[in-house]
Amino acid sequence: MEDEDSLRVDLVDYMNLQGLDALGLASASELREALDGGTAPDVVILDVSLPDGNGFALAEEIRAQNGCGIIMLTAHGGAENRVRGFESGADIYLVKHTSLREIAAAIHSLLRRLKTVPAPDEASAEEWIFDSVSWKLIAPTGQTIRLTATENAFIGALVTNFGKPCTREALTRILSKRQTQFDNRHLDAVVSRLRRKLEEKASLVSPIRAVYGVGYTFSGPVRMKENLSP
Repeated sequence: MEDEDSLRVDLVDYMNLQGLDALGLASASELREALDGGTAPDVVILDVSLPDGNGFALAEEIRAQNGCGIIMLTAHGGAENRVRGFESGADIYLVKHTSLREIAAAIHSLLRRLKTVPAPDEASAEEWIFDSVSWKLIAPTGQTIRLTATENAFIGALVTNFGKPCTREALTRILSKRQTQFDNRHLDAVVSRLRRKLEEKASLVSPIRAVYGVGYTFSGPVRMKENLSP
């Protein structure tokens, strides 16, 4: 959904050429009417500034009512806006100088990701369990991965912030309490080693996902061990 006529037309035409069934809408009211009147789309592309609403608020509405993917495409490219976009429910946040080819690639990537999300009745079988006391992460397949103090703090931050991206600044601040001179380079090294460890031990794709321009998030169903029923 885009309020600029030329960009909206270009987007729709290009997506149709890419084999995607695309519909261009110019306002929040048009989108609400479309969602109320038919089958929910697989992916919605939202602008932030709309003639009759706010894209962040609209993303929250969509996320609360539909399971479709949400891509925000906007001129508001600052870090705070990106964080707000993800907190509102966006899966991907792009700025408007992004090429049509990149937007199409983002859509295809999101569609592939959505196809791998387990159905509600399958969620328990796909659940990770984080034991912050014993410094362990238990994979859905039952393998136990022992964590270092730094890895435990990192996973703890992601799990505590589950559903929202944890910013690089926040993660660096948390991990700096355990190591001196901890910076972004050290953070990336921790993430790289931890991803490799999880994939090798659990034989699963790592649930640690990078959120471009923001930080990291835990992408799979997870809960703290102490919250489990005895």
